[in-house]
Amino acid sequence: MSEVPEYSKIEFSTKIRIRYAETDQMGFCYYGNYASFFEVARVEALRERGIVYQELEQQGILLPVKKYDITYHLPAKYDELIEIRTKIVVLDGARIEFVYRTFNAANQLLNEAFTQLVFVSADSLKPIPIPTFIKERLN
Repeated sequence: MSEVPEYSKIEFSTKIRIRYAETDQMGFCYYGNYASFFEVARVEALRERGIVYQELEQQGILLPVKKYDITYHLPAKYDELIEIRTKIVVLDGARIEFVYRTFNAANQLLNEAFTQLVFVSADSLKPIPIPTFIKERLN
C-alpha cells in the first residue's frame, strides 16, 4: 500500500462573506463568483505553507489554471459567511491539483470543486517541473 503524501493530509480553511454585489436577482451567490473564491482559498492555502504567488512571479514562475470543475448542491446567500475547505491532492511533474468543499454556517455542503494548475516558465510559457522549494514546503 502506498503512503499518503503529507500535503494531501492538510486541509486549509478560508472564510468569505457573500457581498450584495455577488448575488443574483434571487439573492443567491452568482455561480461565476466561485472561481475567484477558490483562487482566494488556493492562494491563502499556499501562503500558509510559505509559498507566495507574487514571489513565484518574481522568479519567473507562473501558475495558470488548466482545469476547473464544480458541482453545486445548495446556494450561498447574501451576507452568509461561507467556509472553503481546500486540499492539495496532486503534486506531480508540472502540476498541482486542489479540491475545494464549500460550507455555510450550518455546515451544509454548498459545492465541491477541483482545479488543476500547471507550473510554467514566464519566458517560454512552457510547463516546468515543480520547483524543489515548493515540494519541500508542502511535504
